[in-house]
Amino acid sequence: MNIARWTHGVVLLALLGVAPAHAEEGRPGKGLNEIPDPELSLMRGRYTVNGNSVAWFGVTMITQWNSGGQAARSALTLGMDFSHGGTPKISFSPSVTVTAADAPLPVTPGRSIDASGLQNVAGLTQSIQVAGDGNVASNSTHLDVRDGSAPAEGSAGPTLASVQQGGVSAVAQLDGNNARVQVQIDGVGAVQQWIRNGSVGQSIAIGSDGQAVSNRMQIDLVRQSLASNVPLSQNVAQAMTLVRGVGMGPGQ
Repeated sequence: MNIARWTHGVVLLALLGVAPAHAEEGRPGKGLNEIPDPELSLMRGRYTVNGNSVAWFGVTMITQWNSGGQAARSALTLGMDFSHGGTPKISFSPSVTVTAADAPLPVTPGRSIDASGLQNVAGLTQSIQVAGDGNVASNSTHLDVRDGSAPAEGSAGPTLASVQQGGVSAVAQLDGNNARVQVQIDGVGAVQQWIRNGSVGQSIAIGSDGQAVSNRMQIDLVRQSLASNVPLSQNVAQAMTLVRGVGMGPGQ
């Protein structure tokens, strides 16, 4: 499957460690274009065009579940500051809550949902599986790409927040290169969001009636212009790339 990109600005999946190894020559058009498979196979690392670099990358995930008299919420904010070069500075803030944990859980015998196959899906994934009536479920993802400087640095808090009460559990976690939030209700279902190497996803699995579940994800990418004093060797290399394939005129 081909992946869409911005040819004017920055590649969407730069956040996932997937980006083209070179700019598309002779086609500096704007908007979204499909990347053919041969070019897609050459994608490596972060990539920007027009003299920009990635200054900051941030993600906010909020998962909310209302089940009768109960409510559960799992959220996190993740920031990666690339503005100083080298290894990015990481900030992370998780939060989880469960209210009215003593409320009775819905009883839904004989229903099951299997979402295990989603673990093998790469790229962007959104899934809703429902086995019941009167449910409300939504997944939403928003990407904001802008120019400017990196936001003020956040705090590097704990990498795990979790709570479990009365058959309801909520987790927000940063584990190596993976960040995720999840809310699960025993015998009812699970809802989660994640971002990891090569994959961004949202999934909802409900095996009951009258549930209200939502996943919201906000991804922010801030670009900044490269310094004007780029080494001469880099300028020469870029110039040679631009004229590659241009024939020499008579007498030259």
